[in-house]
Amino acid sequence: MAPKKKVVNEYSFPHPMDNETLVGHNDTFRRFIDAWDNRNVHPIHPVWMLTGPMGIGKATLAYKIAKMVYGNIGDFFIIDMERNIDKDGKSKTDGKVISVYTVRAMIDKMQMSSMSGDWRVILIDSVDQLNTAASNAILKLLEEPPAKTLFLLVVHQLANVLPTVRSRARVEKMRPLTISQLRELCARFIPEDEVSTETLRLANGSFGRIANLKTTGGDAIYAELIDLLQDKRTNSADVMALAKKIAPHTELHGILLDAIAYFGLAEIYPAATHAIADIKNVYLEPEIGIFKIIMEIKRCL
Repeated sequence: MAPKKKVVNEYSFPHPMDNETLVGHNDTFRRFIDAWDNRNVHPIHPVWMLTGPMGIGKATLAYKIAKMVYGNIGDFFIIDMERNIDKDGKSKTDGKVISVYTVRAMIDKMQMSSMSGDWRVILIDSVDQLNTAASNAILKLLEEPPAKTLFLLVVHQLANVLPTVRSRARVEKMRPLTISQLRELCARFIPEDEVSTETLRLANGSFGRIANLKTTGGDAIYAELIDLLQDKRTNSADVMALAKKIAPHTELHGILLDAIAYFGLAEIYPAATHAIADIKNVYLEPEIGIFKIIMEIKRCL
C-alpha cells in the first residue's frame, strides 16, 4: 500500500512570537545588539523599522528583540490584526486594517501600566495594516517617545508608511532569504516533505510564501497550472476547473504571474498584474477573472 500523503491542513507553522528559529538577518540583529549594548554611551534610537518582503522573518526578528529588551510581562505591548478591535472594544480580526481604537486601547494600557524602571516595548505587526487614523495616533507617540520605550515596527512596503512616521524611525531594510536559507527553514519546519527547487524559486526569498503554498496546496496547483498551459489538448472546461481551485485562495493568485514569468511572457505581465488586482473588486465570481487570465496566457504561448 502506498504511504498516506500529508493533507494540507496538517501543516503547522509557529507564530513569530513562538518561533525561536531566526534564519538570516544576522546583520540587522547585530546592528541592534551593538546599539543596545552601547545605549549608556550613545542613546539607542527609540524607533526601529524592520522593512522588507512578507514572510522573510521580520516579525520573528522583532519578537526576538522584544523578548531580549522588555523587563516585565506588563511592559510588552503588541498591535496586530489578532488584537484588532472596533469602537465598542469588540474583536475585529476579520478586517483588512488595524483600527485607531486598537492603538488607543494600547496607549491606555501603556499609560496605566506600572513602570518598573525596565524597558517597555511596543511592537506593531504590521504598520502597513494601520488605517490613517491609527497611523496618526502612532505618529503622536513617536513625536515624543516615552522614556525607555522601544518601538519595533514591522513594514512590508515602505511606500505604505506615512513619510512623517518613516522620518522618525531607524529604517532597517531586510533582504529576501537565499535558496539555502529557505532549505534550512524547510528542513526545520517541514522535514517530512521534499520541497522542490521550483517551489523554492516561487517563494522569491519568502519562507512565509512556502508556508502558504504548502498549507493551501499551492505548490501542487502551480505544477498543475504549468502542465495545463503546456498541454495542447487543454480545453476551456479544464481551465475553469483549475480557476475554481485557485480562486478561493487570494494568496495563490500570484502563481499566475509566476507562470507568466516561467514562459517568458513579459509583454502581458503588466496587464495581468492589474487584472489580478481587479479580481476582488470587479468579479462576483473570482474564478471568472482567473479563467480569463489563464486563457490569455495560453493564447500567447
